[in-house]
Amino acid sequence: MNLPFSQELAGCAGCPRRCGVNRLAGEKGFCRIGSDLPLVHAGLHFGEEPPISGNRGSGTIFFAGCNLRCIYCQNHQISQEFHRHPVLGLTPENLAGEMLRLETLGAHNINLVSPSHVVFQAADAIVAAREEGLSVPVVYNSNGYDSVDALRRIRGLVEIYLPDIKYSDDALGRELSGADDYAGTIPGVLGEMLDQAGPLTMNGEGIAVRGLLVRHLVLPGYLENSRKCLRLIADLSREIPVSIMSQYAPRYRAGNHPRIGRGLTEAEYAEITDFALDVGLENAFVQETESRDHYLPDFDRIRPFENGCRVVSRGQAGRDTAVRVDRDRQEDTGIVSHPSGRDAKKQTCKN
Repeated sequence: MNLPFSQELAGCAGCPRRCGVNRLAGEKGFCRIGSDLPLVHAGLHFGEEPPISGNRGSGTIFFAGCNLRCIYCQNHQISQEFHRHPVLGLTPENLAGEMLRLETLGAHNINLVSPSHVVFQAADAIVAAREEGLSVPVVYNSNGYDSVDALRRIRGLVEIYLPDIKYSDDALGRELSGADDYAGTIPGVLGEMLDQAGPLTMNGEGIAVRGLLVRHLVLPGYLENSRKCLRLIADLSREIPVSIMSQYAPRYRAGNHPRIGRGLTEAEYAEITDFALDVGLENAFVQETESRDHYLPDFDRIRPFENGCRVVSRGQAGRDTAVRVDRDRQEDTGIVSHPSGRDAKKQTCKN
């Protein structure tokens, strides 16, 4: 099979680090990943935002490795400590087979989780899967530390972009994630993703088929960072849906940090969701603050997301509908769909 995108690995510049190593010859850069696609987990996932997970699940594909070093990473077992866990090195053809398998299981989409450091191999896999009949949208679910040039290179292959916006200050990105230029990079990344995919578009069942949805994890003690991140999104377009996440927990190396060595308070989270409305971001998703106790994957398990909790999704005529997710169907995050209006975010899922 011809693999035109993977040839870019000969002098890798797939992410902003631009390591320049020849991954095709076995060299490894910052991400510590070679030319294979390092698969850790592939399965139906019910914990994304309602337009992504729907009622049949998102076909998530988790990759090992990362181009960031977040000291609070909830997926640190596979992003930083992947050498301790089983990792399958797949070819693009192999990964295409996984994509087709997930579609057969009923997945609404194929959700590539942390693809920034394997963007070119993943692009070849998407091409191969499309040639074999893949018909559902592809979701590019990234940490936001992406190369604009690489995104332009894969234009037309991704229907839905689901990036994080972590930082509005480069010093904070350096301290917490080991990235000197995160804040300087993210505006161009979001602009390119919006240009390619447009605002989030859903079908008649409320399932996303195309567009951009941006996530932001609120960090305790850094509310000004959150405000600046949300303002950046609003300045780009108030039509962009934003998922404001409360699930922060002091995992990995964050426990002794003077500001993020604790959980997020309800008051802190409410302040940020109110601010989102103040800047015109009314098309938002919010979480119940107790979701941080549930949404902690454990990749030592066969089913990393086996703890079930509740999610509130938009029902017909704007009514909120409580959905119970069975343990056998993975999990959910406690994400609440947030209709327009200042009181909407106060709605929670009750027993």
